[in-house]
Amino acid sequence: MNKFHAMTLGAQFIGGNEVVNLEHMLQSRLDVPYAVTCANGTDALQLALRAVGVGEGDVVLVPNLTFWATFEAVVNVGARPATVDADLRDGGVCIEAFEEAICAAKPKAALVAHLYGWGSAQLVELRALCRKQGVILVEDSAQAFGSQYNGESIFKGAYISTTSFYPAKVLGAAGDGGAVFCNDKALADKIRQLGNHGRTAHYGYGEVGWNSRLDSLQAAFLSLSLDYIDARIKSRLEAVGYYREHLPSIGIQLMNAPESYSENGYCNVCLVPDLNQKSRIEASLKAEGIGFGNIYPSVMSSQPAATSYLVKHYGGQTAEQLCASVLNLPLFPYMTEAELRRVVDVVGASIGGDNVG
Repeated sequence: MNKFHAMTLGAQFIGGNEVVNLEHMLQSRLDVPYAVTCANGTDALQLALRAVGVGEGDVVLVPNLTFWATFEAVVNVGARPATVDADLRDGGVCIEAFEEAICAAKPKAALVAHLYGWGSAQLVELRALCRKQGVILVEDSAQAFGSQYNGESIFKGAYISTTSFYPAKVLGAAGDGGAVFCNDKALADKIRQLGNHGRTAHYGYGEVGWNSRLDSLQAAFLSLSLDYIDARIKSRLEAVGYYREHLPSIGIQLMNAPESYSENGYCNVCLVPDLNQKSRIEASLKAEGIGFGNIYPSVMSSQPAATSYLVKHYGGQTAEQLCASVLNLPLFPYMTEAELRRVVDVVGASIGGDNVG
């Protein structure tokens, strides 16, 4: 009897043994005391913020370079976002702008996003600064599953962190899913309660929460995927290595993980500041039917929907510079050398570089 058949026979469609098993696997894999699954990565951020007491009128720092969910999670819990500029070296927040924002905006909490499959080179300093200033640091690790910081899981040292199991992630479900990780039982209980209608009993409610439970089908799928995640990450990193070896020789600059990180191969990050050249590369890739992306094409503070919520922006316009120059080439598990060579050849031809052969 397979896992999915057993699940349906037991009528475990929401919660149940599959969810419990997945949470235990995540705790062990990521070296975190508590893992609470939920419906999606955006809910994970909102659950984390609500659980640590962020609410109406509180200021929360948000990276200017991130996915919109990071910004909207703050708004959706009633708080007021202030954006912080990026660091060109690793895509994380600029620590000088971050410190300025803490001193000036007096935030209750701060969100940082671990982009591209790694985190800030100054993560220790960011965590220490928040502890010193009494600011709760929530770490959005939707792109960082499987990455390591100083030889340990990036989740291990976080007070509270989140991830997404959106299908395109390194550990992806068959649909939406997410999780919150923390090191405090009372906090974990609060997260679980908020994500299950605030229940104290089936028809008893101690909080106004909402429905953000992971379904058993996604939990079973993710548990099975965890059996193969090391092989998938290994194959991703082989593709990263190929790009790192061949792209600089044709004139493409790469953003690489800081030395303190072992990345997970989530995405390739090319930096092409010459916008005409970038347009030629993209046109060539499109003509050849090769996918590409831009994580991310614009900053939070420039979004039309941000205007009425944004408290202030801190720092300069480095994030805008990154948005304009980032180009993400194909990177997924089990890419063949022929596929990788084809990508590099097309990029090289579009800018007049030498093919790798």
